[in-house]
Amino acid sequence: MATETTSEVEFEDALKELSPIERTLTNGIGLFVGLLALVMVALPVVQAVARKVADTEIPSASVIVQHLTLWIGFLGALLAAGSGKHLALSTVEAIPKGWPRRVASLFTRVTSAAVCALLAYASWKVVEADAGSGRTVVGSFPVSWSEAIMPFAFGVMALRFAWRVGKEPQSWIDRGVALVAIGLAFALGAMAPSSVVVAVLLVFVGISFLSGAPVFVIMGAAAMVLFWRDATPIAAVPAETFRLVSSATLPAIPLLTIAGYVLAEGGAAKRLVRAYKGFFGWMPGGVAIMATVVCAVFTTFTGGSGVTILALGGLLVPMLKEEGYPEGFSHGLVTASGSLGLLFPPSLPVILYSVVASVPVAHLYLGGLVPGVLMMAMVAAYGVFMGVRHKIARQQFKPKEAAKGLWDAKWDLGLPTLVIATVATGFGTIVEASALGCAYALVVEIVIFRTIRPVKDLPRVLVTASTLVGAVVILLGVAMGLSSWLVDAEIPTALLEWTTTHVKSPWVFLLALNVGLLIFGSVLEIYAAIVVLAPLVAPIGAAYGIDPVHLGVIFLANLELGFLFPPMGLNLFLASTRFQKPLPYLYARTLPFLIILAVGVLLITYLDIMTTGMVSLAK
Repeated sequence: MATETTSEVEFEDALKELSPIERTLTNGIGLFVGLLALVMVALPVVQAVARKVADTEIPSASVIVQHLTLWIGFLGALLAAGSGKHLALSTVEAIPKGWPRRVASLFTRVTSAAVCALLAYASWKVVEADAGSGRTVVGSFPVSWSEAIMPFAFGVMALRFAWRVGKEPQSWIDRGVALVAIGLAFALGAMAPSSVVVAVLLVFVGISFLSGAPVFVIMGAAAMVLFWRDATPIAAVPAETFRLVSSATLPAIPLLTIAGYVLAEGGAAKRLVRAYKGFFGWMPGGVAIMATVVCAVFTTFTGGSGVTILALGGLLVPMLKEEGYPEGFSHGLVTASGSLGLLFPPSLPVILYSVVASVPVAHLYLGGLVPGVLMMAMVAAYGVFMGVRHKIARQQFKPKEAAKGLWDAKWDLGLPTLVIATVATGFGTIVEASALGCAYALVVEIVIFRTIRPVKDLPRVLVTASTLVGAVVILLGVAMGLSSWLVDAEIPTALLEWTTTHVKSPWVFLLALNVGLLIFGSVLEIYAAIVVLAPLVAPIGAAYGIDPVHLGVIFLANLELGFLFPPMGLNLFLASTRFQKPLPYLYARTLPFLIILAVGVLLITYLDIMTTGMVSLAK
């Protein structure tokens, strides 16, 4: 019998806050997104099986899946706009409650409405330009029809930001301000650019960023201002965004996101806890080891989205305290372990870095294996130390109970195994492997465990997953527009020349990179940090002769550490909310783990054999 979950309550509460029109729109879009997601899962699965069994392929299946990624991404972004789930600067939580946060909210939503309206207009220009080109997706289906999702989504997002610009009760004055801002944005676009106006607009964008505006809004605004300054049509931004469909690996992101959310919703956390407790509980500090391993494994399913802390926090902390571990240590361990596992397959940040930096995803997974195990082992070792120090009693090892727990969790552990085996054996591409993993997760939770009801629960899970997908895809798409301007302006080349001129040692460069990524990783969502920073860092690393796989692992390991870096680390805010503890309390409790993981990152940085060795062995 399925029980009401926390995510189900949050989903229903979010719907209650919407107006009847918005609720109808959200439900309709959610249903459509769910259907598209199921089609997106089915096509690569059928493609892989047909190729191996019948030596045939579905015509244009890969192209269709890539376009479905665009549609699910933009519709998911629309849903994220309605629920406030777009990726934004973590510092917004530092703004005092009351009128300061009220003003910041008004400021960011007014900016978001204006920028989305301009992006809708620019996207429509792209659609118009391609309407008579004769280009098709498949058969006689015009490319312009697929592109139409961009102006539609941006336009509705502009209306949503404008309509809900104020806190409850909704203020018509605030909505009027948003509409005026949209009009001013279009009026500015019709003017001839001047250096003063450009500077003022960029300062305005920077303030919006610090106030908590979505990162995609900031990047889109900056790109449009810079293109406008250069007398280039702002349609260049969505034109670059549409290039997302040319990425062969990008569809793996929505597929694995759905798979992770399905397992999380289906109770995989409890089954994994039971399995690992049976195998580690008898060891010194065994329950702490179990908590570390479970969090790492769970994060491989869900990525760095914070799901691990929210899903496992209420389960693991009481268990650790019951065993005799101090409360502060328990909170610190779960908070720190919430980002472990980001380097293991099928982690989403690894796939995103692969797409952005053009590094083979299989090599990144191989390169991250030893560093990922190292960081997990270092945290677990501290758990053993605390277990011995506090004389935590060890449970008796019961082989039958351990085997039964592992047997119950076999289906959950089968997901990463299936994805890895599919790619390693050549049965399918990373996208096909992700689709197989997603289909596998659906079968496990709907048919085997029956924890997700296909009619009542599955649509909600698909919508929740699509919301995260939308926040990532739209960010990546808009970032491509900004990256296009950066390339045109030769910014990466200038940055490369400056760095190589002033920093002669690769070791010094790597140390500076560690510090910079630690800071950026603490204030940016990991997906935003990858999209913004990886295109700048990758060519500089290549200039110093740093192996691209090694650089990628360093990059991701530093961002993993940034989750714990005060005062803005994402895991600190999530844990504060989940455990109802003040941030200074968590700063102190996570400090030992921050130091431990920092040592691990330095070892990974300067011992490149840990990353390059596994890749070399596989060749």
